[in-house]
Amino acid sequence: MSIDIGPPEFIPLSMLNALAYCPRRFAYEFIQAEMLLNEHVVEGHLRHEGVDLGGTTWLEDTVQHRRVYVWSNHLRIAGFCDVVEARGGERYPVEFKKGRPGRWQNDHAQICAQALCLEERTGARIERGFIFYFAARRREEVRFTQELRAEVEHLAREAHRLAAAGTLPPPIDQRARCRACSLEPLCLPDEIRQLTGAVAG
Repeated sequence: MSIDIGPPEFIPLSMLNALAYCPRRFAYEFIQAEMLLNEHVVEGHLRHEGVDLGGTTWLEDTVQHRRVYVWSNHLRIAGFCDVVEARGGERYPVEFKKGRPGRWQNDHAQICAQALCLEERTGARIERGFIFYFAARRREEVRFTQELRAEVEHLAREAHRLAAAGTLPPPIDQRARCRACSLEPLCLPDEIRQLTGAVAG
């Protein structure tokens, strides 16, 4: 006997990052719960251990809250902010990433989603956040523009649509993204494209 538990009520914030990168990656990670470990994935987990401990730190002019759970009933998304900083009357999320600033800006969608959740929880507008890249050893400021906010709303709707459908989208046409994806050995985008082309031809 199978039990149909239906689509999820809330999508994890990190899955919006995966969807912004590639719909097929989202489906593998969220719908099929697949993950392949390589040195980059393991290093990312290890780098995150300090942030994941939680707690609060009082600095000279800043208060840092680590591992803050947030959610949006409007978008039906939820997850953790690595850090929420309060400084000079301003509150904003800070996300930690292993590598360097990427070409695709999927990290921007994730931190903007955190900000939208924080806004819904606090009622206060958040104009910006920061992503700290371990490899670059610096923070990148991300402005939460109307375009980025609209992209996050679209991603949230699309994530729920794909989760309800429960199917695997085809590979995307951007091979540079595939080459940088840890799931490439599982996804086999080139092989799928060749087979699809052979059937269509």
